[in-house]
Amino acid sequence: MPDDFLWLEDVLGDRALDWVRERNAATTAELTGGERFTELYDGIRAVLDADDRIPMIAWHGERVYNLWKDGTHKRGLWRRTTLESYRSETPDWETVLDLDTLADAEGENWVWQGATYLRSGPLAGEHRCLVALSRGGADASVVREFDLDTLEFVKDGFTLPEAKSSVSWIDADSVFVGTDTGPDSMTSSGYPRQVRAWRRGTPVADAPVVFAGSPDDVSVRATADPSVPFRRAIVRQATDFFNARRYLLIGDDLTELDVPEDAGVDVHREWLLIRVRTDWQAGGATHPAGTLLITPLDAYLAGDRSLTVLFTPDPHTSLSYAEWTREGLILVLLADVRSRLELLSYVDGSWERSVLGSELGQTDVWHTNKDRDEQYLLLSSGFTLPPTLRHGVLGSTPPSILKQGPSYFESDGIETRQFFATSADGTQIPYFVVGRPDTGPAPTLLSGYGGFEVSRVPSYNSIVGRGWLARGGTYVVANIRGGGEYGPAWHRAALRDKRPRAYEDFAAVAADLVERGITTRAQLGAEGGSNGGLLMGVMLTRYPELFGALVCAVPLLDMRRYHLLLAGASWIAEYGDPDNPDDWAYLSLFSPYQNVSPGVPYPPTLITTSTRDDRVHPGHARKMVALLREHGKDVTYYENIEGGHGGAADNTQMAFKWALAFEFLWRTLA
Repeated sequence: MPDDFLWLEDVLGDRALDWVRERNAATTAELTGGERFTELYDGIRAVLDADDRIPMIAWHGERVYNLWKDGTHKRGLWRRTTLESYRSETPDWETVLDLDTLADAEGENWVWQGATYLRSGPLAGEHRCLVALSRGGADASVVREFDLDTLEFVKDGFTLPEAKSSVSWIDADSVFVGTDTGPDSMTSSGYPRQVRAWRRGTPVADAPVVFAGSPDDVSVRATADPSVPFRRAIVRQATDFFNARRYLLIGDDLTELDVPEDAGVDVHREWLLIRVRTDWQAGGATHPAGTLLITPLDAYLAGDRSLTVLFTPDPHTSLSYAEWTREGLILVLLADVRSRLELLSYVDGSWERSVLGSELGQTDVWHTNKDRDEQYLLLSSGFTLPPTLRHGVLGSTPPSILKQGPSYFESDGIETRQFFATSADGTQIPYFVVGRPDTGPAPTLLSGYGGFEVSRVPSYNSIVGRGWLARGGTYVVANIRGGGEYGPAWHRAALRDKRPRAYEDFAAVAADLVERGITTRAQLGAEGGSNGGLLMGVMLTRYPELFGALVCAVPLLDMRRYHLLLAGASWIAEYGDPDNPDDWAYLSLFSPYQNVSPGVPYPPTLITTSTRDDRVHPGHARKMVALLREHGKDVTYYENIEGGHGGAADNTQMAFKWALAFEFLWRTLA
């Protein structure tokens, strides 16, 4: 059938932008004029800009670095200090780069995308890095070499124009690079197809190609390994979102690693680490999906398949991820979506472990020092527990507190409870309820994602706390299939043609909340972004009777064309290929844009996106709003001009976006 709103896919077209401006003006006039919106915006902005937030750090060389945003530094102040100074109440920060000053001087709306540090050789540590800056928060970025001694960009240094590039230092005068160098250099998903070894002072387009993948691959990249004193790198050829071929590059010798293409693979010092995502037979044993294995790399390359098991999943416990220190390993496990950490050290030929239990709250590894010693940083928090940053040394005493964040909302009487809902096929779906349990049904905001093996775990969200919980609302996080809360099998249960399982799970949680008396249908709202925005689109078109309101952010909604728009082709392994009739047969049943029903009552819906989102095309949101409006549905729209896939480029935009959402929800559900 013809698409009457295809013209809205023209991101910067005059007609499309006029439509966006008209919708933005209507939404701003409707939602921003009242006292409550002002209170919401001011409250959220205050916590985003608060001076007493924990300044989160990462090691580089002898010092720790931080990017700080506040009311004065909207785009960010990149700064550094010593760990000893950081421990004090008033660290002695040295400014490395002021992003606001840079943006003003260059007339650009720069958004920080990170820095890649030179970690080997005489200039390693704190001498050189490659800084990535994006315009307005897009994924595509400009890359520029920066001198950490002079605190200036390197004249005639490594520089790349705006593209979705990948870079990794080889040595002080050469890097691995994947970028747009013209025809055939990028995949159909818009990521690098080639890896080049680029020498200082030469044109990047003339750099020799180290490896080239297929145009239909998702991406190709090479990552140099500084954990060894000789030149070694891993080349990763991502054939789809979940499968990749890995090659070991030592000098000029390229060897494909004989590992499952869907496994997680990491090489560090003398070790090869393999996380199995489907059952795998090796070394005379069958290793179930979710198992973590380790072996000496040289022995494995020689054909030895004697693998040491570091973790085996059970029905309640999965491996979330593993993080190296210099010589040790930290495992982050989830037991019914609650974290447990295991610290592993290799001693006298075997891996010894100690366990950090749940007494720290939900805990993640924030950063490790892989170059100099066994130091690590842990970040703990909960729905009502403000974050705490701890510092530890592997094999030493328990980690000690470095910084504690303050509470930004009144949490007295607010409790966190975990329940399980029964999905359509009988599967038990966990979810967390945060609120005051004795107040009866309350306005409730249900959040979910359910894709790409991404886990939703308890964490402190000052925005939700200020804008929702402190005002008497209940907040719910659903751990539906498609995520990684119970390992790879939980994800695979909602892949491709099984995708409706995730939607059934979310609908089951929504119904369970009402059955338990936590809320009512009229008081129940839901929100999600990106893949979670697709989830909201399906709730709107397949389960509208369950909700009083929906908030849908940076969403995928047109599953007939998603693979043709921006990075969409990279997600075919998750959703399926609309050009394949067998895949479209099931995609067509839940694609929101194709399933809008004129005669079915829909709950009020707020849809938001960003013009600068170069990952999920803003045309999804625009076209859905236009179609819903054509059928007389209650839909509100706002498109931030900046922000990329995150929807906001700075704290001002972030506060505005969330204040819009909460104002919309309070008007609709309260």
